[in-house]
Amino acid sequence: MQSPPDPSTGLLGRTAERERLAALIAAARSGTSATLVVSGEAGVGKTALLRDVFSRATGIRLVRVSGVESEMEFAFAGLHQVCAPFLDRIDILPAPQRDALGTALGLRDSAAPDRFLIGLAVLSLLAEVAETQPLACVVDDAQWLDRASLQVLGFVARRLGAEAVVLVFGVRASADLSDLTGLPEMTVGPLRMEDARSLLSAVLPGRLDQSVRDRIIAEAHGNPLALLELPRGWAPAALAGGFGLPDGTSVSGRIEESFRRRLPTLDDDTRRLLLLAAAESSGNPSVIWTAAGHLGIPLGADGIAATAGLIEDGPGLRFRHPLVRTVVYGDASPRDRRLAHAALAEATDRVRDPDRRAWHLAAAASGPDEDIAEELERSAGRASARGGLAAAAAFLERAVALTQDPARRAARALEAAQAKQLAGANERAEQMLVSADAGPLDPHQMAVVQLCRGAIAFASSHGRDAPSFLLEAARLLEPLDPDEARRTYLQALAAAMFVGRLADTVGIAEVGAAIPDARSGSTRPEDLLLDGFSTVIKDGYAAGAPHLRRAVDAFIAEDALEPESVRWLWLATHAAHDLWDSDAWETLSARHLEFARQAGALGWLPIALSARVGRHLFAGELGEADLLVHELATITKAIVLPIPPYSAVALAAYRGNESEAAPLATAILAAAEQRGDGMGMTLVQHAQAVLYNGLGRYEEAFAAAEQGAANPAELA
Repeated sequence: MQSPPDPSTGLLGRTAERERLAALIAAARSGTSATLVVSGEAGVGKTALLRDVFSRATGIRLVRVSGVESEMEFAFAGLHQVCAPFLDRIDILPAPQRDALGTALGLRDSAAPDRFLIGLAVLSLLAEVAETQPLACVVDDAQWLDRASLQVLGFVARRLGAEAVVLVFGVRASADLSDLTGLPEMTVGPLRMEDARSLLSAVLPGRLDQSVRDRIIAEAHGNPLALLELPRGWAPAALAGGFGLPDGTSVSGRIEESFRRRLPTLDDDTRRLLLLAAAESSGNPSVIWTAAGHLGIPLGADGIAATAGLIEDGPGLRFRHPLVRTVVYGDASPRDRRLAHAALAEATDRVRDPDRRAWHLAAAASGPDEDIAEELERSAGRASARGGLAAAAAFLERAVALTQDPARRAARALEAAQAKQLAGANERAEQMLVSADAGPLDPHQMAVVQLCRGAIAFASSHGRDAPSFLLEAARLLEPLDPDEARRTYLQALAAAMFVGRLADTVGIAEVGAAIPDARSGSTRPEDLLLDGFSTVIKDGYAAGAPHLRRAVDAFIAEDALEPESVRWLWLATHAAHDLWDSDAWETLSARHLEFARQAGALGWLPIALSARVGRHLFAGELGEADLLVHELATITKAIVLPIPPYSAVALAAYRGNESEAAPLATAILAAAEQRGDGMGMTLVQHAQAVLYNGLGRYEEAFAAAEQGAANPAELA
């Protein structure tokens, strides 16, 4: 007979899942590291399972970390949770690692840290801690970790070996987490029917109409939290006869409603305390209780919330489930939210945590406030210096909302648009450009608006619109900033090469004709690259090859590229490919992918991944290419990037998988023609040539190769 479940966790059964997690702990005790991604829908019991297994483990040190949705834009906030217990050991790390990690965590002021060094620092720190006692780090709700932290932890997870460290991620089944691609996975599914019945009986041990019991079980779909929460608050008559049970609502919606029904039963002080906890994403009990004191909330108000099943028993103010936080914050009035954030801002140390304080001040503001907007600008600068583009963009966007002066508002909106675009948030970047367009703008800012609009068009679709925007921006910039104008001409040229044969009004010839003559004596890598490709366009490959050679050599020779040069690594990679320089292709494609990941620049990452996939395919490294193809698909989905799966069709072609490649090729060709993406058509035709050649269908291979080679100026 099945033993009764623990009502506090809802755990019942889960034998296989417990055994797999226990095996990780056993491995750590024997000196071997292990990693696991535990996925499942909201409420299925991931958190309860992880808590149960790891809290019972003996002889192992446990660190629990939780992602918080409202904290996703704070760069390295999750990493701070992981490392906070061990910061007293940071000074034993090698100096480059120590400085990189210290800068990322806001302990030092320095240039934007290298993500590779941050990852090595965290790996070294965890290994050092585990030398005296095995260490388990459980990261729950990983889908809500900030991107920078998730990148670093994914890096660490792939490099654990004999460090006696267990790293486990709990994630929502629907989450897109490309940074965890390739790690071992375990899915926590619904409870079996008999276990669901046992759990419901434990929650409702009294008499219950059988038809009502069956209906609750059916509507819960084996979700333990639903089984625990759905019956709460229903009148005995409803449970006995089935009257009033909800229909047409998702399981998560019903769980939210069960939490929502409890809020009106609480007194005002308890509700205000819960709102403070919901608004303070760090979960720092000291800050929350200090803010509570400012609002006159007495100690002990948390006891009522714990009794109501909304927070966990014990120290701190940890919500029983993330949906509780969602309900508490979402149901509060705007005025109550502002009061809560104002109290939290007052309770937050302005020296040790200025960015969180600025965030709370912004949320507490009821109208324009230049002082807070300036605080947010400073926070954006710090976030950018730490390599957190998404966080910088978020701070700037809030600063725009609080700025009254039209000129300053337009300037901040333009800066926010650029940050949003680099972070891969193209839709929000467009909205910021609308604010910037309202002006007033000086001539340089007007040129930058066009530049940003072109960059968004290029990142979004690689289609017909991008070259004209970028060419116009380059012309506007020429009398104002010649260096920036040349970089913009390079962007316009690259965009035109993508459009290729499908150009409408502005194509390769138009951009090539507009580019000024080569800059005499310039050794900047991007200047050499512009000279090389423009010469190829105007005079052919024989004339342009020496220029491309100098450009590739310049990119390789620079150990520390300037940010403006870094963004052109993908085009330098293509130049190496055109020169048939395999070693340079390998070096530059790897470096570009590393830089894109370090910067958290989702706007650059898809191109960097695509270039790296091409290199792996040509080297016959199909397994490595496969991992990156999956990562690329996840990223393009996550940032809503409508780029067809070029890398996927190429991989299928190299594997000789016609059943997969053929439908992909058909769909991509149709989309490419509609968007104006000539490069996409060339890529597909090259893939078809490879596929048919491998299958021994040489006439079809020749026809596809002939079509693909008909437009040599296209970037393919």
